[in-house]
Amino acid sequence: MKIILLKDVKGVGKKYDIKMVGDGYAMNSLIPRGFAETATPAAIKRMEITKSTDTTMRAVDAELAKNNIEQLGAQTIEMTEKANEKGHLFAGVHTEEIAKAIKKQIHLDIDPEWIKLEKPIKTTGEYEINVEWHGQSGVFKLSILGTE
Repeated sequence: MKIILLKDVKGVGKKYDIKMVGDGYAMNSLIPRGFAETATPAAIKRMEITKSTDTTMRAVDAELAKNNIEQLGAQTIEMTEKANEKGHLFAGVHTEEIAKAIKKQIHLDIDPEWIKLEKPIKTTGEYEINVEWHGQSGVFKLSILGTE
């Protein structure tokens, strides 16, 4: 049976591939689980349009990511956290708090998963934080100030 893959399927192919598979495998596994659809002429046309739109959107997202990372790299994000007199924070700073600070200070919506921290920050000071977003990567400065 000729099918169009709607998702990547290990051992079969990638999203938007047109493949020949066994009738039973297609009807009992791939199609009911939403991994594929029957490759009719109308479905193939629809898939080609969707694929070109998807490719265009990825290119736009990549360009937007590049611009946003450049904008973020030119900034120093400042955060004020409760700390003792030695500069140790009472609570570690996680990616979620950093993402909120970025949104508040420069109005840039960053997913916390894109911010790469090995472990939470637990002391005041200046840090260089890595960001990876849609295949683009960059670094920005984070300044953590302590209050009592």
